[in-house]
Amino acid sequence: MPPWLPDPNDPPFVDERRLAPDQIETLQRWAETGAAEGSAADLPRPPAWPDGWQLGKPDLVVTMPRPYVLQTGPHDVYRNVVLPVSIPATRFVRAVELRPGSAQVHHAVIRVDRAHASRALDGADGQPGFDGMVAEDVQDPSGHFIGWAPGRGPIASPPGMPWPLEQGSDLIVELHLLPGRTAAPVQPTIALFFTDVPPTAHPMMFVISSKTIDIPAGKADYAVEETYQLPVDVDLLSVYPHAHYLGKEMDARAILPGGAVKTLIHIKQWSFHWQQEYQYATPVSLPRGTTLSMRYTYDNSDRNRDNPRHPPVPVIWGPQSTDEMGTLGLEVLPRSSAEAAVLAKSISNRQALENVAGAELWVKHDPRSAGNQLALGTSYVQVGRFEEAIPHLEEALRLDARSATAHNYLGGALLALRREQEALVHFRRAVALSPRDEHLHFNLAKTLAQTGQYVEAIREFGRAIALNPSLPDAHQNLGATLFKQGDLPRAITELQRAAELTPDSASVHSDLGGALAQAGRFDDAAIQLRRALEIDPGNAAARENLTLLEPRLRPHRVLP
Repeated sequence: MPPWLPDPNDPPFVDERRLAPDQIETLQRWAETGAAEGSAADLPRPPAWPDGWQLGKPDLVVTMPRPYVLQTGPHDVYRNVVLPVSIPATRFVRAVELRPGSAQVHHAVIRVDRAHASRALDGADGQPGFDGMVAEDVQDPSGHFIGWAPGRGPIASPPGMPWPLEQGSDLIVELHLLPGRTAAPVQPTIALFFTDVPPTAHPMMFVISSKTIDIPAGKADYAVEETYQLPVDVDLLSVYPHAHYLGKEMDARAILPGGAVKTLIHIKQWSFHWQQEYQYATPVSLPRGTTLSMRYTYDNSDRNRDNPRHPPVPVIWGPQSTDEMGTLGLEVLPRSSAEAAVLAKSISNRQALENVAGAELWVKHDPRSAGNQLALGTSYVQVGRFEEAIPHLEEALRLDARSATAHNYLGGALLALRREQEALVHFRRAVALSPRDEHLHFNLAKTLAQTGQYVEAIREFGRAIALNPSLPDAHQNLGATLFKQGDLPRAITELQRAAELTPDSASVHSDLGGALAQAGRFDDAAIQLRRALEIDPGNAAARENLTLLEPRLRPHRVLP
């Protein structure tokens, strides 16, 4: 059986694969006394391995029409493959099984693309899928982390928490591939097991990580520590620790507000070859104010048999397996949707700061890399440090003038500093370099609208929508721009489409309510404005418009 990495844990995990102390003692005594063969009559019947899937007959199986051919080479390959899913309506997924289709698959992560953003990238280089990071519209399925590694069996959702797979969605499988001595075909297959019972609870997945890992050559006990204080009450459902070849020991704890300490997971001897998510047999209740703490140690010495480099060399944080990582994924269940939003915002802010720290480390080690300068510039933009971002983005463009991403983020930084005309130059250049990217057209269009160039803005919003008809922000902003131009029928149509795509957006319902009111459809407007206030009671525009609208509404007939 695959090795079980965690120490005996309290609380325990589901499906622990460990031998009892007396079993280990028996095996040790047998080995020490010569490992003599027992009586053939005492042999148990050989196990009957299932020919099919471990969970029985799947409800749906999806696979790649043709394999991706992994070529030989010195570096890991990250390949994203796109698997369209044919279902007549939304289904709820209770479990997933993955067959990697090649021994070269080190691990895989399954995500969902509801907007088909990845299809434009699929096969652009002549092979199935695409390299690098997935498109920004691709997400983990509704708070679940679907990760596979060798030895991992079926990935089942916690009780009462299947995840929705909408009609027309694509599954995106991010493959971490290790090239061998010869080219090898890779063709994963996924089995989906559905349930008709919708979820009764909605978990969240977030990650705490250290991106300042900087391990000297030969250092056998390098350590990183990170903490995070929970802003809300949660139930912890599972944990997913991760490091690379130099990882040695992992210790994750919860320090409760009163000072009591709970061990969440402890792995004395980490192995990059046998990683997985660990689900608790009983959820762990963690109150607001709990501090989550992780401490990982690394061995970058010659004594580490898994060290990919002999003699050792300095190693820093990065995505390649010969770099290092230190992350702790946590699947939690907040008490309410409002508290889930608070947690999501808090985690987003933390991760943005982690990105800054990681990018600063990269630039420190290699300032001549366009990618490193771009990473630092974009991370500064994401935390609002626009002045600091500009020189790094300009340096990225000096090193690689054809980077649409660098032009886009430089435009964003300039726009935030109210240098709109300079920003437009870079947004236009980004679109010219990557004309099939709907997000770049959207950013250009939004800037054009902000500077009063409505005709051109409407054209660019239209181009973004033509590339991705399911881009809600483009529909909303196009609707708002058409409203300013006095084209109420088209504005209402676009805002209605935005509301269909994002039914829980208060700003969309508020904008739609304002357009309907302007068109004289007062009762319809009131419905949209009230919906906006249900979602966000603090939406000032919706409240003001509804107050102005109240005298114009038809009185409700009182039934006898």
